[in-house]
Amino acid sequence: MAGPGFRPGCPGGLRRRNLSCAMPYEPPTHAVERSLRATTGAKIIAGVDEVGRGAWAGPVTVCAAVTGLRRPPDGLTDSKLISPKRRAELAAILEGWVTSHALGHSSPEEIDALGMTAALRLAAVRALEALPVRPDAVILDGKHDYLGLPWKVRTVVKGDQSCIAVAAASVIAKVRRDAMMAELEAESQEFADFAFSANAGYPSPVHKAALAERGPTPYHRLSWSYLDALPRWQHLKKTRIPAGAAALENGGQLGFDF
Repeated sequence: MAGPGFRPGCPGGLRRRNLSCAMPYEPPTHAVERSLRATTGAKIIAGVDEVGRGAWAGPVTVCAAVTGLRRPPDGLTDSKLISPKRRAELAAILEGWVTSHALGHSSPEEIDALGMTAALRLAAVRALEALPVRPDAVILDGKHDYLGLPWKVRTVVKGDQSCIAVAAASVIAKVRRDAMMAELEAESQEFADFAFSANAGYPSPVHKAALAERGPTPYHRLSWSYLDALPRWQHLKKTRIPAGAAALENGGQLGFDF
C-alpha cells in the first residue's frame, strides 16, 4: 500500500519526501489581461504570438487568440516547452476552447521584400483583422512592439509562458505552421529531401545538406545570409528593395495562398 507521501505520477524522490508534484514551470495566468482591463477599460483582449521568425523556409505565422478570463486547459504553456504529441493534442482542444482565434501569414517573398519586422506586422495585422470582433487591446509576446499604432499593445517578455491568451496563440500557431510545412514536404520528392516535416523550415543538418546539394526551393527566404555560405547558389540571393516593399504591403500577399 502506498504511504502518506505518495503522489500518483510523481517521481519516487518526490513521493518519499512528501512533496507536491509541481509542473517544471509556472502555469500562465490572466494577470496581464486583468491589468489591461483595469487600467485601460479594454474588454476584448487578444494574445498574439509568432512562429517561424528564425526559419530559412516557409512563412512567418502569427496567431491572435481571445480567451476571456476562463480557466485554461491543463498543461498550457509556451509551445516550445511541450512535446510535439502533446502540443498537437492541446492545439485541438484550444481551438474549441478559445473564444476566437485567427492566423495570419507573411510569405517568403514578403519577408524578402519587407524585412522581418514589417513582415511580422503584416502577418499580425492579418490575424487580428480576421478575428470576428476587433480587440480593444493586444498582449504581444516579447519586448518589441512590431505592431504599433493604431493597435493598443502591451508587450510581455516570455508572454507565451506567463499569459494564458498568448500561450494559447503560441500553441495554435506552432501546430498549424508545422502542419503547413509538412504539407509542403509531401508535395513532391524534391521537397522531401529538405525534411520540412521534421525541421519546419529551420536549419537542421538535413536541411542544410539538401540546400547545399539542391539549392533553395520556391519556399525559401532568398534575402537571408545562409546563401552567403553556399557559393553554388549565391547568385539567387535577393536584395531588399524598399519600393517593392511598399507595393507588396499595399497590394497584398504574394506567392502563397494561405
